[in-house]
Amino acid sequence: MRVVVAMSGGVDSSVAAALLAEAGHEVIGVHMKLHAASTAKVEGHCCGVDDALDARSVADRLGIPFYVLDLTESFRGAVQDDFADRYVAGETPNPCVQCNGVLKFRVLLARATALGATHLATGHYARIEAGTDGPELLTATDTSRDQSYFLFQLRPAALARTLFPLGGMTKGAVRDHANRLGLTVAGKPDSQEVCFLPDDDHTRFVSENRPKAPAAGDIVTQSGLVVGQHDAYYRFTVGQRRGLRVARGEPTYVLSIDPATQRVVVGPDAALWGTRLALRDTQWLDRPPVDQTVEVRIRHRGTRVPCRVGPGADPIATLEVPARAITPGQAAVFYRGDRVLGGGFVLRNAAEVAA
Repeated sequence: MRVVVAMSGGVDSSVAAALLAEAGHEVIGVHMKLHAASTAKVEGHCCGVDDALDARSVADRLGIPFYVLDLTESFRGAVQDDFADRYVAGETPNPCVQCNGVLKFRVLLARATALGATHLATGHYARIEAGTDGPELLTATDTSRDQSYFLFQLRPAALARTLFPLGGMTKGAVRDHANRLGLTVAGKPDSQEVCFLPDDDHTRFVSENRPKAPAAGDIVTQSGLVVGQHDAYYRFTVGQRRGLRVARGEPTYVLSIDPATQRVVVGPDAALWGTRLALRDTQWLDRPPVDQTVEVRIRHRGTRVPCRVGPGADPIATLEVPARAITPGQAAVFYRGDRVLGGGFVLRNAAEVAA
């Protein structure tokens, strides 16, 4: 079959392309040009000009066609604008979730179809298996590399046309495979930061892209006592301690952010723990019954917590054990064993959801 492989220029997507080519598929490599930072080389960031050259080099080594797709407009609307708007709304977004859910598995999948491909493949560490009611999204065999958290927005129709060749492999095995093939990216380090923030400064990005948004305001306690000022509320996130410049005689953390008043509410660590979170924009592959205990992960590397999901389009999830720093804007992804059930975005954190 004809498969389009999203080739970032890293070792994972390169080996995904190699495995499919070795299996006898007709493979087409594509690299997505996403933003202006794509013209610069920044250590620890993907999608730069050198990454495109690395992807092309691998494609040449494998003997497969290679194209660069300019998706800057789609990326700006789906990821960068959303990123700025969510911070202005007092949230802490995860742009990688949005990039995967909207750009790769909607926009890029449509481009793959236009190229006559039956499937789109990526270097994600996740698995897709046939289930009784259609394809199921599962965690990677190597749980330390699992990326299923970023993929909960994939719909069944997209899952049916998606391949994750690395889902059953370890990172070490992937690098060994790249070395065996003589790929120049075999030892390339992983990208870890937000690709369109070369300086890792989200505050600067938001202020430049939303210059009219009111920002400065008070830092207050839970009782409303003013204990400091800040120059931009979107500089902060729930659970943050550094940068507050507030002396209260005890460790002080951000508890919540009110964009309407530009107030940042602070308090002790104990106030960060809670057992309820409200969700928005939920999507389900297999919604659990309200009386069934499943597990939820509220950040990529976070521990899964047993919970129950309430009724309604935008439900409240009740955790069976407290979780720390439940942060508006972050994805909450639900699992039953190694299967991804679906997820949504935290609308309100535990401190703001009435019991």
